[in-house]
Amino acid sequence: MLCRLTIKNVALIECAEVEFGKGLNVLSGETGSGKSVILDSINFVLGAKADKSMIRHGEKECSVEAVFLPQKDNPVFQVLQELEIEPDEEIIVFRKYTADGRSVIKVNGCSVNVSMLRRITVNLVDVHGQSEHFYLLSESNQLALLDKAAGQPLAQVKEKLSSLLAQNREIRHKLSALGGDEAARGRRLDILKFQLDEIENAALQEGEEEQLNAKKLFYNNIEKIMRSIGEASELMNSENGAVDTLNSAKRALSDISALNREYASLGERLESLALEAEDIAESLRSASDDLVYDENAANEAEERLDLIKSLKKKYGATVEKIFSYRDSIAEEYDLLTHCDEEFAKLSARLSDNLSKIYLLCGEITGIRKKAAEDFCGRVEKELKTLNIKNAEFCAEFDAYGQEDAEHATADGLDKMRFLFSANAGEPLKPLNKVISGGEMSRLMLAIKTKMSDINWISTYLFDEIDAGISGNTAKTVAEKFADIAKDKQILAVSHLAQISAMADQNFLISKSEKEGKTLTEIRPLDEEGKRSELVRLFGGGESSEAAKSLADELLQSCRKYKSSN
Repeated sequence: MLCRLTIKNVALIECAEVEFGKGLNVLSGETGSGKSVILDSINFVLGAKADKSMIRHGEKECSVEAVFLPQKDNPVFQVLQELEIEPDEEIIVFRKYTADGRSVIKVNGCSVNVSMLRRITVNLVDVHGQSEHFYLLSESNQLALLDKAAGQPLAQVKEKLSSLLAQNREIRHKLSALGGDEAARGRRLDILKFQLDEIENAALQEGEEEQLNAKKLFYNNIEKIMRSIGEASELMNSENGAVDTLNSAKRALSDISALNREYASLGERLESLALEAEDIAESLRSASDDLVYDENAANEAEERLDLIKSLKKKYGATVEKIFSYRDSIAEEYDLLTHCDEEFAKLSARLSDNLSKIYLLCGEITGIRKKAAEDFCGRVEKELKTLNIKNAEFCAEFDAYGQEDAEHATADGLDKMRFLFSANAGEPLKPLNKVISGGEMSRLMLAIKTKMSDINWISTYLFDEIDAGISGNTAKTVAEKFADIAKDKQILAVSHLAQISAMADQNFLISKSEKEGKTLTEIRPLDEEGKRSELVRLFGGGESSEAAKSLADELLQSCRKYKSSN
């Protein structure tokens, strides 16, 4: 249930903290007092769209914090685990919105986005208001509710269906590994054969690319190489070139080498240098003679590099990875070439399973239709007590055939929706097409009365469900609230004395002025305050004894109803 709500700087509320209790909590007040602000604050913290108009005038931000105490079996704990939020007995939701459009949302101290917030709060509060979504308006939620009504017999069949669906997923995975059906397998074989041939025909060699890049570099710079080597060879080998000069220097020192050890050493060094120069000169002459530009060889190197580049783009960033890819597709090609027998076995198993799935889906539909007939009949009876004498309520199922079995899910093949008509002669319509607010409110109240014992949501929020009703219908609505509130928490905004009198906790919403500012305040009412509020709702003044007597009589009647149920 929703235990505590803290509101700061939302519309006319400066700061308010409300402690809600178990059972029926009723919020009342004069028209325009700010009841909608409370509901907007709750919807805001549940994940509704926010805008700057929510922020109190003169402030830079607004915030709402809600503390929930859900039932132990509530699916919200599974959602929290999936979102990696530490589950606790209490769930604390905080949301802040700033004037520049920034939003901060935290659940148990962990930051979440709006989508994640809605995943959590949809399991905590069921909102019914004139401008809000309603849990049961979603056809998928209607199916889930019907499945809850169907109970264990349906759950057992759905478990069998889930097992078959798991088998089919495994079979399809194996078939996919075998290339799918015959046509798909043939296409895959063609692709694999082309790729294998392309790689094999390329005859790639380890280290080949490095050699080709070196050859490409050589041919791209052949003119520069020939010019440089030729010039160096000329300088070394020409008359009076480096070799001749070194030999002349060597001969010059040879005449005095016997006179001094140092001169002899210099002579030896010059001789060694002259020999090295002669060797270099010979190498340059040989290199110059060998330099020939081979246009065919240059083109072949370029084309080979382009081929390797193309293969790397298709099959792997390196030659080693290309070889690895070749080995893997060779295995696949061999498997697909010899898999006809295995493929036939798997296809037969899949076909057999689909037949079983179709039969189970039919069984599920039968159970649901039986459960729907019982449930809808009970809701119709409730509607009649709510003064919709000609109410009709039923479930509509879409037809399906055996060819649809391959699209089955763990919920079967059913697509269904609840249909409703309030007046004799009027056609039945889906719930999201029902127009009258009063009829919609009573329909939802009837559904909640019959589903409250199997719905995990522990808090229902009703925004002026009493719109368009009065008299005996109002009394009956109040009694229905009391019935639901025995096991669920209800937060209801109401203008009816019958509903306020039935409340377990009453809150008065009022508006006042302080220092030139308008403020909305919320305060819980004690028994005397509750009596005074009933007098106001009856239209009586503080001195109206008749209104006070009527309030006392209504309170006594409500206490008697709750004690007898």
